Amino acid sequence: MKKIFLTLGTSAIAGGALAQEASPSPEAFSNDPMFAVYVGAGAVVLLLILVITVTIYTIKVLHILTEQQAAADVPLRTAPSRPSWWKRFLQRVNAAVPVEREAEIELGHSYDGIRELDNHLPPWWKWLFYGSIAWGVVYFIVYHVTHSLPLSQQEYQNELAMADEQVKQFMASQPKAAIDENTLEYTADPALIEKGKGVFTSNNCAGCHRGDGGGNTIGPNLTDQYWLHGGGIKNIFRTIRNGVVEKGMPAWGKSMSMQDVRDVAYFVMSLQGTKPPDAKAPQGDLYSEGLPADSLKVQAGL
Repeated sequence: MKKIFLTLGTSAIAGGALAQEASPSPEAFSNDPMFAVYVGAGAVVLLLILVITVTIYTIKVLHILTEQQAAADVPLRTAPSRPSWWKRFLQRVNAAVPVEREAEIELGHSYDGIRELDNHLPPWWKWLFYGSIAWGVVYFIVYHVTHSLPLSQQEYQNELAMADEQVKQFMASQPKAAIDENTLEYTADPALIEKGKGVFTSNNCAGCHRGDGGGNTIGPNLTDQYWLHGGGIKNIFRTIRNGVVEKGMPAWGKSMSMQDVRDVAYFVMSLQGTKPPDAKAPQGDLYSEGLPADSLKVQAGL
């Protein structure tokens, strides 16, 4: 190691002398803005070399001291120590034969130097096997003989019935506002219309009728006075609640509350006369409030 440091030192001195002859003057280095950075980096590198060297020497010294201490403790180990409780437990549950006693269970067969021993299954494995048999008997009696507990399919049916009962109890606990479609009247309530607009958008009504009610390929235009299933708040409410299944419109009364159906009907009524751009051509019959739905029978486009 000393030779290495002498060689490095000599090389550094020689390199410094050669660099001094070919390098600029000290004033040039002092004026260089990176001079301090170079000096700092060099100091860090030297410090790292010193730390690594001291660490290596420290490890070697500790290793030598450990070996000396181990050699000094050998004469004191005259009597074998008793195995720990954990080792004794593993010996008991595994019933493993120590290596020095393997000759007692050798079967006399050797294949390419591999000896065959008469080892038995570990006791813990036997305990699990016997326990599995006992559990299988209990399971068969409880689930298939006495039917004391339900099977998986029956548990699923019971959970469904419990969920349905909870839904019924919840719906029964909710106050229901009486909405009679025969006496229902349109009210331009901004709060109810805005709520109906939210339900209209969130339930994919806008996917068939557009958000502005102008209609598209599937749904008709909701902003004119022509209706396929009758206009007016009562007919609109009834159409939303019962749906038009043959034309792809679901019965929203099965998934919405009557309040939501009313609010959507209010929103649809509020779209009358808005005339959105690129609206779909009229379909159905002209409906005027106060006149029968079949009074004018004007077809779309006429």
